[in-house]
Amino acid sequence: MKSRKEYVKELKTLFWENQINISDYQVDRMAHFAELVAKKNQDINLISRKDVDNIIENHVFISSLISEYLPAGTNRFLDIGTGGGFPGIPLAITKPLMKGVLVDSTGKKIDAVDEFIKKLKLPNIVAENSRVENDEFIKKHKNKFNLVVRRGTVPLILLFRYSLPLIKEKAYLVAIKGGKLEEEFKTAEIKYKPHIKKSTIFDLSYKPTNVRNKKGKKVILLELIK
Repeated sequence: MKSRKEYVKELKTLFWENQINISDYQVDRMAHFAELVAKKNQDINLISRKDVDNIIENHVFISSLISEYLPAGTNRFLDIGTGGGFPGIPLAITKPLMKGVLVDSTGKKIDAVDEFIKKLKLPNIVAENSRVENDEFIKKHKNKFNLVVRRGTVPLILLFRYSLPLIKEKAYLVAIKGGKLEEEFKTAEIKYKPHIKKSTIFDLSYKPTNVRNKKGKKVILLELIK
């Protein structure tokens, strides 16, 4: 496991190379988060154990990049299936005025996320152990969010289904996904086209290590209406 100082150096390089302004305090918080995840990962599988040495680039930095794609006015977000706190915790660090709910159905993971939130002193987010499709969760959070974020392999059609009861009249869905998205998007569009006002897909390329987006990750930005 690397030291926090090494994590800070990696983060500063990535932010500087990509001309992203971020304070030393925010960088230190992200490095502390990486340190907490790497340590907890020895007991709970929050990220792939083969990927621990690349936690900054592959998890923390990429999650923080979501903030570069957010439309103006988004102020309350839902992180569906947060796992180890991705992308919700890096997003909360980069956007401290945004409020958010990080939800996951696995109790051990959400307990770890809750511990991270407390240790990082992030008053703008909370962790909840639930499924977003549960009636209780929907009743508690109905029409609350104007941003839904997700990092992972859940099909877009499911993200639409999960998001619609929980969003305001107008909201945005931002997802980081890999693979070929054309068919997946077409399938989702067939059922949910009336709710899609605008869609944009960006290549998630960044300096210095992924300029040509060799990793094939994309950011999907969808403007949704009820």
